[in-house]
Amino acid sequence: MSSCIKHLLSIISPKPSPSHSPPSHPPLMDPSQITHRTITLTTTTLHVAEQGADPNRPVAILLHGFPELWYTWRHQIGGLAALGYHVVAPDLRGYGESAVSSDDDVYSSLHVVGDVVALIDSLRKEQVFLVGHDWGAIIAWYVCMFRPDKIKALVILSVPFAPRNPLRKSVEYLRSVYGDDYYICRFQKPGEIEAEFSRLGTELVLKKFFAYRSPGPLFIPKEGWGSPDEKITLPSWISEDDIKYYTNAFEKTGFTGGLNYYRNLDKTWELTAAWTGTKINVPTKFIVGDLDITYNTPGIQDFIHKGGMKKYVPLLDEVVVLKGVGHFINEEKPHEITKYIHGFLSKF
Repeated sequence: MSSCIKHLLSIISPKPSPSHSPPSHPPLMDPSQITHRTITLTTTTLHVAEQGADPNRPVAILLHGFPELWYTWRHQIGGLAALGYHVVAPDLRGYGESAVSSDDDVYSSLHVVGDVVALIDSLRKEQVFLVGHDWGAIIAWYVCMFRPDKIKALVILSVPFAPRNPLRKSVEYLRSVYGDDYYICRFQKPGEIEAEFSRLGTELVLKKFFAYRSPGPLFIPKEGWGSPDEKITLPSWISEDDIKYYTNAFEKTGFTGGLNYYRNLDKTWELTAAWTGTKINVPTKFIVGDLDITYNTPGIQDFIHKGGMKKYVPLLDEVVVLKGVGHFINEEKPHEITKYIHGFLSKF
């Protein structure tokens, strides 16, 4: 175990500027312009989607969350490439066409940060821009905590920085606040939530997640998360074809890879004890929707707006709150998010 941790810690242990004049509406995805490849890293094997590959361009790596894939960035890939970036959007370990390990012990944030650092090294770049949403945001925070030398600037969507509390484990705290039916608590026991998702069917599960817009906490009752015959009205920003793409991918891999990130929350808490109190010393922009469940967690808005996050992220440049926008912000507001990302990254 100690040699494994040492290996993980060892892993995590002049460029032209993009255009400064973004078009009023950056282009949405053109599949013919996006290339796909599999990269064998020292840590795992990752599938990446990319556009704008050019050694003279700055690299922007986009990290997705749950239940997502590289595809969640489909609009930003083309938009940012058109603005002068080499855009790289991986399927994180356990997702899509990347390696899916049956060992649930290899999904701690240290493992995934190791993947990101190895990916950066494979691109032969000393520094990159990093953008993260949902779990991708959590991983991006950790990348900047462990290896700030690798990141030129950071854009975070939805999930604010969460300083480590040395007195309480993550899941224990969430269970004390929300109870056993809170979705993260329901994800903890291997096989249990997978059985519920199987009962409902992959497509319906994905629709329920993407259509969820309540600012309140998400609960998945033990007696069942609805009927397999339930009809879900999709929001306007995601189509049946989009759902079909996600469904095909998750029917091949299952949800376990993504769920294992949640199952390693307490392991990550244990392994990161040495970084308690560490600040994020990377220039950062934070963007969130006011209907996002993360933004409506008790105490979070005060933490974000009254100096708490700035204390831990001293180079926090700006906080943007989009009105009437939910959790899947980069899909719901694709043009706006591309412009915000470029507007910040173009300063560096």
